[in-house]
Amino acid sequence: MYDLIIKNGTVIDGTNNPRNITDIAISNGIIKEIGKIDSQSKRTIDAEGYLVTPGWVDIHTHYDGQATWDPYLTPSSWHGVTTSVFGNCGVGFAPVRKGTENFLINLMEGVEDIPESVLSEGIDFNWETFPEYLDSLESSKRIMDIGTQVPHAALRFFVMGEDGANHEIKPNHKQIEDMTNILEEALLKGALGVSTSRTTKHKSASGQLTPSLQADDKELAGIAEGLRRAKRGLLQCNSDMGPGEMELLIEASKLSGQPLSVLLIQYNDFPDRWRETLAHIINANEMGINTTGQVGSRPIGVLMGFNTSVNPFSSHEAWQKIKDLNTFERNKLIRENSDIREKLINEVPVNGHTKWIENTFLLSYILEEPLNYEPTKEMSISYLAKSNNISPWEIMLNHFISSDKDEFIMHTFENYTHNNLDVISEMLESKYTICGVGDAGAHVATICDASYPTFMVPFWSRDRNRGKKFDLEYLVSKQTLKTAQTYGLNDRGAILKNMRADINIIDYENITVTKPSISYDLPAGGKRLTQKAEGYKHTFVNGIEVSHNGEFTGNMPGKLIRGPQTIN
Repeated sequence: MYDLIIKNGTVIDGTNNPRNITDIAISNGIIKEIGKIDSQSKRTIDAEGYLVTPGWVDIHTHYDGQATWDPYLTPSSWHGVTTSVFGNCGVGFAPVRKGTENFLINLMEGVEDIPESVLSEGIDFNWETFPEYLDSLESSKRIMDIGTQVPHAALRFFVMGEDGANHEIKPNHKQIEDMTNILEEALLKGALGVSTSRTTKHKSASGQLTPSLQADDKELAGIAEGLRRAKRGLLQCNSDMGPGEMELLIEASKLSGQPLSVLLIQYNDFPDRWRETLAHIINANEMGINTTGQVGSRPIGVLMGFNTSVNPFSSHEAWQKIKDLNTFERNKLIRENSDIREKLINEVPVNGHTKWIENTFLLSYILEEPLNYEPTKEMSISYLAKSNNISPWEIMLNHFISSDKDEFIMHTFENYTHNNLDVISEMLESKYTICGVGDAGAHVATICDASYPTFMVPFWSRDRNRGKKFDLEYLVSKQTLKTAQTYGLNDRGAILKNMRADINIIDYENITVTKPSISYDLPAGGKRLTQKAEGYKHTFVNGIEVSHNGEFTGNMPGKLIRGPQTIN
């Protein structure tokens, strides 16, 4: 007798093969049989009319801290994610010497917008070495499988002390060898890879550039050597991708004999640089160097509002007098008090904050239902202001007070230079790209892109009306089997015999993301942007149901993934 049979579902198996209406039998967390199944089972689900897909494998998250206090790992678990990989972009919390934890917290706060108060209260730091961190993660129950990587910044600081915080200081031969040895040990104990950051966007909360920014070829060669010795793992990188950058990273990957995965993003200042990066990715693969580009499925958007980290009015004198009111009281006061309203609109201070806000008007849009993540230029704050002959500040203020809830303006600061998602379409078309860049767990009151796995399915296969769409089979593969294989997780990401039973059952006609909102549920009462989903009927992790009709079952089958995985 099987534990579970899913009958009559439209199976999209993650391999990019055509869909098929069939049955799936599961026992002990493993897919045992696929086809017409008449055997008995402890439970049977009739999935007629629904899609049956592998659970999403999200390889670009930042749950390094949250995984130590939140067994549900929301928002990812609301969106059908069954495997999460964190430790990305060179930041994380191990290894760490006792008494130096604040450096890593300060760096994470600056790079990933997770408040110091949240991290200090939420993380107990009952580890020093990376293997001890893995042991700590393994000791807790959770809703999904997790895996993590060694962050270059933490590794550097652990070995070099205060010098390691300064990206301009180069490690000596002994320090490089120490980094190599520590990385090798971490990989052999279960780390899935090592991540580094080489972008000027990444700064600590105190304003220091990320420690790994200018790591030279010798330091990167030391990292590569750790991967080579361990014969496992992946090098992940977030970089500005200036001249010579991809060549350096590809050479490090070549030395390691292990894969390379980089973020593939369009920057407004260099709107075509991503094509150069993709060309390097293609060339590397043609040379036999396994290299992937991680792409998003929608604009990377800063959400601006009265209660987000980026409040356009935060430096206005009139705002200071009302900022401590709750949303309902504040909005009511602005609507009713013409003096306050006029001051907020017209008394704009001259400072860096308001200058930056004014520079965003061309690529900022009202985010309202039905949610539109591909707005036209005619929907921009700048265009609306001109066409209505009013101030952009008035456009924003009117929207923020249009209800008694939190309302948002979306500033599309990456992947949206030309007011459309054609660049994302081009990125997705490449066989060397995979889905990522959702940053779940990070940018908690600034960006709300962790819902991208849900968004991907209906938008790019069903709802897009301004350009190319993709087959569902192709999209599912991009965020299941392809992402899993990138990290050597060859036991999941596909509905095939003997694979793990990580499965979503989806009401395709109704799957969607909901409007973002603000929750105050982090440690120390910290706030975060959240976005839920509709349309997930069932989600299974290792054959155990963790979500039913969007509600958690309370089951906690998730485990720590240690190293590459194979089919038993």
